[in-house]
Amino acid sequence: MRRRVLLATIAAVAAAVILLGVPLGIFGARYVIDTEAQRLSDRLDRLISSVQVAQDAERPVSDVALQRAVQGREGDIKAFVSVTLPDGTLFEAGDRVEGPVMEVGGQTDSLASVTLTASSWDAWIKAAYVVTLVAIVGVVAILAGVAIAMWQANRLSAPLVYLAASAEQIASGQVRPRLEPSGVEEIDLVAAELARTSDRLAARLAAERQFTSDASHQLRTPLTALTMRLEEIQAASQDPDVQEEARISLEQVERLVTVVDDLLAASRRSQGGTTEPVRLRDVVVQQEEEWGPTFAREGRRLVLDVPADQRVLATPGALAQVLATLLENSLRHGGGTTTVRSRPSGTTGAVRVEVADEGPGVPDDIAGKVFERGMTSGAGTGLGLALARDLASADGGRLELAQRRPAVFALFLAGVPKALDPRVVLPPGTTISSRGRRARRSTGT
Repeated sequence: MRRRVLLATIAAVAAAVILLGVPLGIFGARYVIDTEAQRLSDRLDRLISSVQVAQDAERPVSDVALQRAVQGREGDIKAFVSVTLPDGTLFEAGDRVEGPVMEVGGQTDSLASVTLTASSWDAWIKAAYVVTLVAIVGVVAILAGVAIAMWQANRLSAPLVYLAASAEQIASGQVRPRLEPSGVEEIDLVAAELARTSDRLAARLAAERQFTSDASHQLRTPLTALTMRLEEIQAASQDPDVQEEARISLEQVERLVTVVDDLLAASRRSQGGTTEPVRLRDVVVQQEEEWGPTFAREGRRLVLDVPADQRVLATPGALAQVLATLLENSLRHGGGTTTVRSRPSGTTGAVRVEVADEGPGVPDDIAGKVFERGMTSGAGTGLGLALARDLASADGGRLELAQRRPAVFALFLAGVPKALDPRVVLPPGTTISSRGRRARRSTGT
């Protein structure tokens, strides 16, 4: 597509330049030649007037008038002047012209003949200058068209490349690609629909994970109770046949547990990815319990401002590691109160988690490279923030330095749409009681 847009734009510009430039060059050349001829005629009229005045005064034609006719005005072509009076007296001025000429002539009222002859080559050279100028302008216009065509081709093709890469990410299991607006309405519509599709896929995958988790829990509960019951029977019975049957039953139950675990693992592998709906405050509170005493020993406060019902799509372990890295970075390099807050970001349901402190901030010389591996101010390995950003990207989020002084790190995560919340799509089932089932069986018998 990029090549087609480039060639089409260049062809359109070249056609416009040719269609406009060729007539303009011809018209300009013709205009220059006609202008020179008209200026030569004007010089003839002035000379005829001077000759007529001289005849009326019965004196010879002045050399000044002749030289004025030869030179003309500034920029005029030099001419050869010939004046023949009725009595045969001849006055000439200027150099004779050879080759192609432009010649104009006339007579005074007293029948004096006046002729001006100029070289056509000079007029054609001026016309050639005009044509050359038009050609140069045309070449510049084509070059400008090429530059605009390349810019336009890149502007149209780059978003499509990013769109294809995002679709590839979705196909490979990364269902939260980052799609930036391209400025092209049609492409942005496709990108928006792709983003909505990824949201739906993410929520469906989250619902499936919730289902597999619930199914595993629902199956494990009666299987565990059954195992315990069989073990009690095996331990309490003195009959070898009963003990053997209990042992065989226990082996079958263990195989069934293994089958459930295998199915659960296969489901997780087929879903591609480990993100799931996570209650953000639970992870933040866990980090507060871990880091709060350390902050207190340093004489600093750790404040949480996270809604209790806010849920995000993330890997719990990875999210905890990212927050731990940011808190450790704040403890080591920051100062004052460290605040962890969250709020909605944009209209897509994303969540912005900020970790801010009141310290001196990030130095300007490393602010642009703070997430690069090995980049450190001297008190650390320079790997923590790089790994944290990789973990955030793996879950479809992103980690940024939102403010340098005081330092504010922002973690953007995908929110769980309320209409597709696994708790709404697939509410957890009730726990099956094996004790009640045995009681019903006993009653029935």
